[in-house]
Amino acid sequence: MDKLIITAALTGAEVTRAQQPALPLTPREIGIAAAECAEAGAAMVHVHGRLADGTPTQDREVYREIIAEVKARSDVIVQVSTGGAVGMTAAERLAPVTLKPEMATLSMGSVNFGDDVFLNAPNDITEFARVMAEHGVRPELEIFDSGMLSTALRWLKKGLLPSPAHFDLVLGIPGGMAGTPESLMFLRAQLPPDATWTVAAIGAAQLPLNTLAIVLGGHVRVGFEDNVYYRKGELAQSNAQMVARVARIAQELERPLASPAEARRLLRL
Repeated sequence: MDKLIITAALTGAEVTRAQQPALPLTPREIGIAAAECAEAGAAMVHVHGRLADGTPTQDREVYREIIAEVKARSDVIVQVSTGGAVGMTAAERLAPVTLKPEMATLSMGSVNFGDDVFLNAPNDITEFARVMAEHGVRPELEIFDSGMLSTALRWLKKGLLPSPAHFDLVLGIPGGMAGTPESLMFLRAQLPPDATWTVAAIGAAQLPLNTLAIVLGGHVRVGFEDNVYYRKGELAQSNAQMVARVARIAQELERPLASPAEARRLLRL
């Protein structure tokens, strides 16, 4: 079984300081949070841009600052979001990819997202994949429901995506697949045998599905983008606190953690 890659999703586009006072927003705060997570055992950070007032942004220069702040403090893999926030245009969401980060997310379809719809038209997905390939950015294929996985498998067969692929199974979004072991097992059974995969589970589903992923040989994502609570009714103190907990669980299950360098090899960066 491969060593465990822990990804810390530090900020997201939806969470506010009112919901989580420790939420990192500025590039400097994100850089500091990334270093804390690296110290706790994370090999990768997933980043979203925010303006000074907390508004989500895909501005290229904001991402440039974030990447510089992270790289100044640690060697973690920086994975940028191309999801951005609901309502952004495809062109807006794609902007950070031109900075040539090591990885970027690539959502493989549209999904109801709470009261909104997260749109990813096939032509836009094609363009995202093309631009990532042009800039040498490895995509993480975001799967919110089984239809997205079917699309990804079809595109892999056609050679429209790099193979072997890396998947992120995002479970528990209102409108997507439920954050349950059954959902995870259903998706995992359909993954290509040479694929690597991560589980990003929302809210209370995060800890149990992280644990299941560790046992099954997958990788895990934690952090404020997906869950602001450490346990029911208790806000987490930091992203690093969540990383440290899953690192302890992995140690108990005798699954060693991947360093950033080891994660790069596993993910074929």
